[in-house]
Amino acid sequence: MGRKPPPADAGFTLLEVLVAFVIASLAFAVLAGAALDGMRSANLSGRYQEALARARSHLAAIGPSPQPSDRQGDEGDGFHWHIRIVQLASAPVTLAQPGGNAGRPPVQASLYAVSVGISWGDRRRRQVELNGERIGIAAAPAALP
Repeated sequence: MGRKPPPADAGFTLLEVLVAFVIASLAFAVLAGAALDGMRSANLSGRYQEALARARSHLAAIGPSPQPSDRQGDEGDGFHWHIRIVQLASAPVTLAQPGGNAGRPPVQASLYAVSVGISWGDRRRRQVELNGERIGIAAAPAALP
């Protein structure tokens, strides 16, 4: 005995079409959520890179002779900067010169802790901070007679 061929007007039932539509909708929602999360992560990564570049720029602007200070301000685009320079130690030193050090006065060398922070964000505050140390050299004060 053989099977009967299906009738020519056979197709999907309404329930099958609705189930397929629900499954496709759920898959689209998951994919759209993943794409949105990816775009948020890329935007956040870009903001971190921009903040790091701004912090490096502030660190370079301190220069070779830092002075103890605590400053802050706004840069625009929602970025806020904070620079803290603290003197850790100081000592007189004589710098080596070609041909000898005869008659060279000592200079004052100081070690400074430098902290540069860049923060941004409204709802969730984010921050990049660079910490380091710098040596500053100034002429030693003349000895009193």
